[in-house]
Amino acid sequence: MRTDDLIAALAADGAPVRTPRRRLAVVAVAGALVALVLVLTWLHTRHDLMPAMRGGMFWMKAAYTAVLGLAGYLAIERLARPEGSGRRGWLLGGAVVAVFVVAGVWQALVSPDVQAALHMLRGHSWHSCSRNILVLGLPMLALGLLAVRSMAPTRPVAAGFATGLFAGGVAATVYGLHCAENTFTFVALWYSLGVLLLAALGAVLGRWVLRW
Repeated sequence: MRTDDLIAALAADGAPVRTPRRRLAVVAVAGALVALVLVLTWLHTRHDLMPAMRGGMFWMKAAYTAVLGLAGYLAIERLARPEGSGRRGWLLGGAVVAVFVVAGVWQALVSPDVQAALHMLRGHSWHSCSRNILVLGLPMLALGLLAVRSMAPTRPVAAGFATGLFAGGVAATVYGLHCAENTFTFVALWYSLGVLLLAALGAVLGRWVLRW
């Protein structure tokens, strides 16, 4: 049977392929643990972590990146099925990014002057933030692609993108233990870019790794 015929048969099957959610949960836990080890041994936690955890922005960043990871999970949970659609995940991810971008733009616009706005945009770690998130998320991306490969995705590029979004959201959440930046403007740009870099890499790799 040709690959196209096999895909069509799976898609037409009255009993849809069930996504092994436990496997995706294992990927998330393993990816988070690897990212945590890297933060502890390579980047180190921020020196004011305990006081920061009593502030609102620490948890706002964590909620934002966690929702991005959830969006990736919701998308891949569907895309791992034959002819599945990641629409739920895309809508959630797009909505939360839009909210943070609007908040970041508003925060920059109401800043006292241009220099203050630029400082909010650049912070102290603009040159390394996105790169660090990318590095922290690579192990989970690799694990995720291997897990999804054993499922039944018929849209490899979209499935790879969703897997990268899943990994990026988890990695960025763990990265918050190190990063001391606390403005919507910074997070909306550099955190989002780091997550999207992983998603884009997942899409490129998924085109080949997830092909049947």
